[in-house]
Amino acid sequence: MRDIILLKQGEIVLKGLNKKYFEQKLLQNVKRRLAPLGEFRVYCTQSTVYVEPMDDASDMDAAAEAMTRVFGVAAVVRAAGCEKTKEAMAAKAIEYMADAMRAAASFKVETKRADKSFPMSSIQISQYVGGELAEAFPDTKVDVHDPELTVHVEVRETQAYIHGAPLPGAGGLPVGSAGAAVTLLSGGIDSPVSTWMIAKRGVHMIPVHFFSFPYTSELAKQKVLDLAKVLTAYCGRMTVEVVPFTHIQTEIRDKCPEEYFTLIMRRFMMRISQIIADRNGAKALVTGENLGQVASQTMEALECTEAVCRSPVLRPLIGFDKEDIVRLSRRIGTFELSTLPYEDCCTVFTPRHPRTKPRVEAVEEAESVLDVDALVREALEGIERVRLDPES
Repeated sequence: MRDIILLKQGEIVLKGLNKKYFEQKLLQNVKRRLAPLGEFRVYCTQSTVYVEPMDDASDMDAAAEAMTRVFGVAAVVRAAGCEKTKEAMAAKAIEYMADAMRAAASFKVETKRADKSFPMSSIQISQYVGGELAEAFPDTKVDVHDPELTVHVEVRETQAYIHGAPLPGAGGLPVGSAGAAVTLLSGGIDSPVSTWMIAKRGVHMIPVHFFSFPYTSELAKQKVLDLAKVLTAYCGRMTVEVVPFTHIQTEIRDKCPEEYFTLIMRRFMMRISQIIADRNGAKALVTGENLGQVASQTMEALECTEAVCRSPVLRPLIGFDKEDIVRLSRRIGTFELSTLPYEDCCTVFTPRHPRTKPRVEAVEEAESVLDVDALVREALEGIERVRLDPES
């Protein structure tokens, strides 16, 4: 009998009458992520998603690894199934856990009995299977308090399952269960992390990147696409909207007071992102802004940039220390790419003395010399769309 992957749900189990909706989203995402890895049967029962390979060609190692990055999954278990008899469970535990038992100095057995009609209690099953394991592997001591290895037995509806320690899942809610949002994605450390954080709450992300060639290079754009590609392992497939931003920035440089360069630039980004959100049915904008980190992220500056938006602006990093953001960046695999030395448009024409406590009225007056509608329209007409799928 082939082994199987069990996906344990996290907060989905708390959803009450809406639970089925979230489970269906999770199943869709799991099936989509597994498609390049082989033929799998995927179904859900008792708050657990079952992933069964349909042939020996299915890549179970890659499938288990991929499942650890699917939002909505709290834990990933690679298990072996067997008949629901105490003898079959003990025999399967001896067979399936043999290498782990030989490598461990001590062990115990933990049992979960989801099928309450099974005639033995969880403690009785653990005692029986544990006794058989102890006899089969006499060099591995029983230690129920602090074991090196825990052998898990799960008695479920149709079968029993034997497995070792679960892999931690990504947690959160299934992508797509909470609608869509536009995320402003640069090549820095912050915006990939903020994208990941909002995707974890079940939101489908639409990345927007502002590109200022020749002031920023093709390598800088590719860096952002590479970051987005890493994020697809968690966020699922995404289409990056690459917005040409050079003309807007040169117009700001040539016609506006230097102290307002960054603020006016950010207002253009938010205007364009709002329109892209409207076109895609997205209900929010997401930024990597962090209070007080730079001059454009004071409360007064944030008020000025948000004033041009209708949708809510989500800032998941607003109260984080930089160390917290770096730690998350390393965890999700974007840090090394983010620190490559390719600058993005936010570093172009940076003012020497930016205004840190601007008034909305003053910024509006400073940008009034620009043909805002024409510049926004031109940028939208030049968008390049790049579709990215998760790594197989």
